[in-house]
Amino acid sequence: MQKIVLVKLDDAKIYYFLQKNNEYAVGDKVVVEVDSAQHLATVVSINDKISQADFDEPLKEIIRKATAADLKKYEEMQDKAKYATKTTRNLAKKLKLDMKIVDSLYALDGSKVIITFSAEDRVDFRELLKELASALRARIELKQIGQRDEVKIKGGIGPCGEVCCCKRFLNSFEHVTVKMAKNQGLSLSPTKISGLCGRLMCCLGYENPLYEQILAKMPKINSNVVTPDGEGQVIYNDILRESVSVKFINGDDTNIVVYPLADIKFEKKKGDK
Repeated sequence: MQKIVLVKLDDAKIYYFLQKNNEYAVGDKVVVEVDSAQHLATVVSINDKISQADFDEPLKEIIRKATAADLKKYEEMQDKAKYATKTTRNLAKKLKLDMKIVDSLYALDGSKVIITFSAEDRVDFRELLKELASALRARIELKQIGQRDEVKIKGGIGPCGEVCCCKRFLNSFEHVTVKMAKNQGLSLSPTKISGLCGRLMCCLGYENPLYEQILAKMPKINSNVVTPDGEGQVIYNDILRESVSVKFINGDDTNIVVYPLADIKFEKKKGDK
């Protein structure tokens, strides 16, 4: 059975191709066809757990391993891409278009260039296309992307000190919610839980299933529970240690005792999570 090869282009997207004669390895530079144009890509993974049957359309094969001539051509296209990005920015400014030019990606033969941009609203770039066609003399595709995709292309250092996950290894963006931060007891300040893109950090979703699983077994804050020392009120749940802090009030005295979850008893109301 042919293996599935995952490759990444300069636009940071992952594309799937069929392995041909098991001749490729992770890290290899290869030539592939994407959107009717040939591009240089890097093999990032080879997967034998998925097959052609898992895809709606037939997968193409990788054209070939990149040759010295391909690598030289790629460097030439990189220089042209920088020129295209700079030219587009200048023209957009001249035409007073409210758009941010992010990057340009040339096909290996120089016949097509994909120019990505971000904008708050839809942009009428018909006049820009006309001027670009004259300046670049190539088939042009202007592609609007979101804030997350912009960081995925450009990269950057996240609050953790590592290169952003979307740049390093994420193939697609999963849905992330504020509830995930609440589950993990994190600060809900936007500056604490937002990534470089200004959206909620993707990593909030990594451990959330485990937190949800443990939270489902724990009592609610301010609810009453029965402990080995009597009945008290829950004031804090330590999810990772699976322990519960319980407050006891005896006259004017207030005591707080921490118990393992297994040592307390409580009744979960229907619908509680």
